[in-house]
Amino acid sequence: MKKLTSKIVKGFVILLVSCISFIPFYYTIIMATHSTDEVLMGLNLLPGKYLIENLKNVLHSQYFVAFENSLFVSILAMILNLLVSAAAGYGMVAYQFKWKNVLYNFVLLTMMVPSTLGMIGYMQEMRAFHLGGSLWPLVLIWIPNGFGVFWMTQYLKNSLQIELVECARLDGCGEIRIFTNIILPCIKPAVITLCLLIFLWSWNSYLMPLIMINKADNYTVPLFIQTLGDEHKTDIAGQITGLLIAIIPLIIAFAVFSKDFIRGLTEGAVKG
Repeated sequence: MKKLTSKIVKGFVILLVSCISFIPFYYTIIMATHSTDEVLMGLNLLPGKYLIENLKNVLHSQYFVAFENSLFVSILAMILNLLVSAAAGYGMVAYQFKWKNVLYNFVLLTMMVPSTLGMIGYMQEMRAFHLGGSLWPLVLIWIPNGFGVFWMTQYLKNSLQIELVECARLDGCGEIRIFTNIILPCIKPAVITLCLLIFLWSWNSYLMPLIMINKADNYTVPLFIQTLGDEHKTDIAGQITGLLIAIIPLIIAFAVFSKDFIRGLTEGAVKG
């Protein structure tokens, strides 16, 4: 009886928390069905009749140009960050070299420094390389990521059997083949977790595009959404509709890889 009561209480708490968490998302969907005037008038709990009109306003703009830019930035940043972070983590675990601990402590130190402190210097650096105003600064900023190196190092320390690497070397495998055929498959949950996090962070990034991008053709979704409307009125309903469309890739990604994502977080938390 106690076990049954405990399960009922846990189920009720989970249901309550889920409902509370869903309220902002539900309200966002409802606001996307109303006009800007209706949104400004106050809280509406029932759907309106302006969803199609809001979708037309968004789709007739350059929204999908910004959508493609965000996809380009997020996917490329995710891939490059994964390769660098996984390779660095593998190097930290599989090799012994001088100043190894110093280098690892430096990586940890970079995680403690707010990224906003280096934005001005990074902007000047990108201008020196003639990359200012392009999408490349939004990609390159994610490659040297301290969290990614720390995440991969901690995961590999507890999941990689160094004997596999040594046996592969004895069989004549090169380091690149060992990395791609042995290391990456062994850390699949960590790879998927890091990929989803980097994709999410780069997709939602607003401050960096705001500083770096000065051409409308290179706007990402967060930057483009704020421009919806005209010189007389901000299209708040259109902005909310654009946000809903922007959420779709994130929902798909988490729906497809949710099990590996949770597994990666759980194993990383326990083993790290």
